[in-house]
Amino acid sequence: MKTPTTEMNDLKHPKTGHAPISRGLWAILILMVVSVGINYIDRTSLSTAAPLLEKETGLGITPAKMGVLLSAFFWTYALLQIASGWLVDRYGVRWVMAIGFLIWSAATAATGLVHGFAALVVMRLLLGAGESVAYPCYSKIIAANFAEHQRGLANSLIDAGTKFGPALGVLAGGILMERYGWRNVFIILGLGSMLWLPAWFKWMPAGHSGNETTQVQGPGFARIAAQRPAWATFIGHFSGNYLWYFLITWLPSYLVKERGFTMSEMAYVGALAFLVTGIATIITGALADRAIARGATPTKVRKFCVITGLSLATSIVTVTMVKGSTASMACLMFACISYGVFASSHWAIAQTIAGPTAAGKWTGLQNCLANFAGVAAPAVTGFAVEKTGSFFWAFAVCSAVVLMGAAAYAFLLGPVAPLDWSKKQNALT
Repeated sequence: MKTPTTEMNDLKHPKTGHAPISRGLWAILILMVVSVGINYIDRTSLSTAAPLLEKETGLGITPAKMGVLLSAFFWTYALLQIASGWLVDRYGVRWVMAIGFLIWSAATAATGLVHGFAALVVMRLLLGAGESVAYPCYSKIIAANFAEHQRGLANSLIDAGTKFGPALGVLAGGILMERYGWRNVFIILGLGSMLWLPAWFKWMPAGHSGNETTQVQGPGFARIAAQRPAWATFIGHFSGNYLWYFLITWLPSYLVKERGFTMSEMAYVGALAFLVTGIATIITGALADRAIARGATPTKVRKFCVITGLSLATSIVTVTMVKGSTASMACLMFACISYGVFASSHWAIAQTIAGPTAAGKWTGLQNCLANFAGVAAPAVTGFAVEKTGSFFWAFAVCSAVVLMGAAAYAFLLGPVAPLDWSKKQNALT
């Protein structure tokens, strides 16, 4: 029986000599894209509902409490990445992904049923625990089944799902919550998400990245952490995440509170920001793969994308520095497009350097550290807004963190090439 990997090599492009993505791999890729879209709709729905929660009698949610509530998801999401990475490398993705998906869908539905600040925090913690399995599973599948010249598009489509999901969530969620209440939307969203599970069991990947136990354990977490390129990916990813989580947690509130948008206007503008980010990611990822297929090195192509993207994304601070709403939204769209350029390649870098035997653990460790940005960004923003009464310093901090990430990729990364884990010496030098 053919696996997606062997099927991939059956047909090669007549001009480049490189195999295109096979139909089997496309089915797997579509499943991953849909799942990450659901993932981000579920995690960002609370941000869309934030203006309504702050007004609900009995909850008593201040901006600082909202910052804690929005960051609570990342406490479990970040900390459990390492465990999820180990599980994926040890047992494959089949049941790890299915159980995680079931947990996060149930947590989303239950959010609409609970009352009180503490109960909402518990649901966010449970949501983070379930969603922690996603990216280690994605990286394991891509590293084991997709060739280097296919990883830019594969990763960019998955990353686009993280943009289209919030775009749909903000647009539809903002409109529906305004009409029917936020609780009903959460219940329907959580229960409806579970329709993905039957498709996963039918088309999920088989073999090493699927349901078989991994026999080759690969390097441990300590050895991965000893690599200088690993810290470039950790810091760079953290910086990109800070910008992204800042936007998906606080952009709705910024648009409503500081720019005076209605819930419906916020929904359209927020959706557009996430949409242009996803489009930029897909286009850049496809162009990067084409450049590699035609002979450019992964080092040159991938580093150009992450360094240029993050450098330009520092412009996010200008959103608060211009007076008119139109000019402000133009600055927002430019920063989002720049982030999309970065997002097209940062996962491909880690997958290439780590290789199939270490992709799960590397991704788990990277996503663990990077997602502490999800703890920091909402909380720091809530504190800054409550103390200063405006969003300027929150945007300024975000811009500085993004610049740090561009510097990490520029000075720490080195060549984007697979590490030879059979050698005893692969360390920070």
